[in-house]
Amino acid sequence: MNTPHTPSVTSSTTAAALPVLFVSHGAPLFALEPGSTGPALTRWGAELKAQYSRLRGVVIMSPHWVARGATVMTGAQPETWHDFGGFPRPLYALQYPAAGAPALAQEVLALLEQAGIDARGDAARPFDHGAWVPLMHLFPQADVPVVQVALPVGAGPAEVHAMGVALRGLREQGVLVVGSGSMTHNLAEFFGGADQPAPYVVEFSRWIEAQLEQGDTAALLDYRARAPHARRAHPTEDHFLPIFFALGAAGEGAEAHYLSREVMHGMLAMDAFALQAA
Repeated sequence: MNTPHTPSVTSSTTAAALPVLFVSHGAPLFALEPGSTGPALTRWGAELKAQYSRLRGVVIMSPHWVARGATVMTGAQPETWHDFGGFPRPLYALQYPAAGAPALAQEVLALLEQAGIDARGDAARPFDHGAWVPLMHLFPQADVPVVQVALPVGAGPAEVHAMGVALRGLREQGVLVVGSGSMTHNLAEFFGGADQPAPYVVEFSRWIEAQLEQGDTAALLDYRARAPHARRAHPTEDHFLPIFFALGAAGEGAEAHYLSREVMHGMLAMDAFALQAA
C-alpha cells in the first residue's frame, strides 16, 4: 500500500488532465484544528498550482448541500455559510472569499444534461462548510474560483458516480474535481472523547483503501454490503457518497495516492487522496 506521506502532484499526472481529489472534511473545527491533514492539503494544493498553470477552478460536491436533483452553484461571489451551531466563536468569524465561476457552472450544467442528468442552477447558494473548510486548507489564499454541486436527494453510489463520469472531461480543461465527505461519519459516537482510533474506523478505512488499490469499483459501489462495519461507519450514506463523485470523474485505472490517513476524535477518519492516471 502507499506510504502515509503527501504525494508529489508531478509523480503520476500528465499535463493534459488534472488529478481528482477526495477529502474528508471532518468536523467544522477542522478549520481551526487542522491536525496533520490540513498541512498535507496545503502542500498538495501548492504543488498542484505550481504544476498546472491553467488551473481554471474547482468543482466540488459536499454532502451539506442536498437538493431535489442535480443542482449547480452559479453565483459570481458566493457567501461563506456557517451552517453549524455550538462551536467556538472564532469559527464563525472565518470567511472563505473565493469567487464563483458562472461560466464554468454553465459548462457543468451542460455536461450533466448531455449525460441525461436533469440539472438546474442556483445563483444564491453559499459555500457550506463541507466546501469551504477543506478548501481553506487546500487553497488558503482563496484565489481559485469554485463551483459547488449538490448531492441529489435519494441518490445512491451509482447515481453519484454517474455525475462524476459526466464531468470527467473538465479535468483536461484545467478544472480540479473534488469530492468532499468523510471516510467515516458516525456522529452518535462523536462525543465519546476517544484518544485512539476506534478499531472499526481503521478496518473500514483500510478496506476502502484496498479496493482502491485493486481498482475494484464494483466492490466500492457495493460497499454497503461488502465493507466491514459499513453501517456503523456510515449510519446514513450522505457523507460517503462524494467519494463516488471523485471516482467517476477520475475514471477506471486511476491510482489513489494518499495525502492523509489521520483519525480525529477517535471516530472521524480524515482520509484524503488524489486519484491520478497510472
